[in-house]
Amino acid sequence: MDIVLPAPLVTPAFFDRHADRVARALIGTVLSFRGVGGRIVETESYDTADPASHAYRARRTPRNAVMFGPPGHAYVYRSYGLHWCLNFVCRDASAVLIRALEPTSGIARMRKRRGTDDVEALCAGPGRLCQALDITGAQNGAALLAPPFAVHARGRTLPISVGVRIGISKAKDLPRRFGLAGSPFLSRRFAGNDT
Repeated sequence: MDIVLPAPLVTPAFFDRHADRVARALIGTVLSFRGVGGRIVETESYDTADPASHAYRARRTPRNAVMFGPPGHAYVYRSYGLHWCLNFVCRDASAVLIRALEPTSGIARMRKRRGTDDVEALCAGPGRLCQALDITGAQNGAALLAPPFAVHARGRTLPISVGVRIGISKAKDLPRRFGLAGSPFLSRRFAGNDT
């Protein structure tokens, strides 16, 4: 069942902060792409001091050029040549990877695109999320505050778990993964009771 998206939309200032702050603040916001989306329940943050970041040491390349542009844009890339990954560009070439959503709108379209009826698995992981929302490299550089994207602010403070990031080989011990505590829609549970 589709729900009405909460108001208001986030402002440009929302993204004009360090990625760690944005990654935390995104938990509970609602992301929509062409009317399909849901509540963000898991994120990871990256910046130029982070060896796991595509913009490490502020090295600009054709692939990561969007990260060096203004905050509030989508940085979309292919991971291991297989899956698209959606990132939100923040201040100073930092970015937030959107790891998981709790689907709330366009669920029938998500199910068809993903080939599964398991709602908890539709957007549990960055590749699954992009497949479910039909986000590809064509959206790289798109403004997040203009159609077909929309990001709506969360209405209240939520309990957030913090842990290490997933699927990286560098700086893997940094606590830069954030998630909605107890959510069944996470790509992977958090170890212990990190908050």
